[in-house]
Amino acid sequence: MTIDDLQTLIEKMYSDKDRRRGTPATFLWLCEEVGELAGALREGTHAQKCSEFADVVAWLVTLANVNDVNLTQALEEKYGKGCPGCGKLVCSCDSKP
Repeated sequence: MTIDDLQTLIEKMYSDKDRRRGTPATFLWLCEEVGELAGALREGTHAQKCSEFADVVAWLVTLANVNDVNLTQALEEKYGKGCPGCGKLVCSCDSKP
């Protein structure tokens, strides 16, 4: 499944509810899922980690949909030609995040 496929699927399944919920509440759901992922990374099984990663990505896609952001296009524009900092395919920036 590509990011475009996922974004289209989530839009089809949930767009009415997602748009009614709006950005602030959707962002809170994403944050909650990130917290659940943190717990799974700390002490979860592999299956739990997989499930929580999927949830985080799904809620990020939902937030993008609510805000009319095409994630494939956004990713291509920011990272498609290499590191946004140094412009290289293999980053040579300082070790600072």
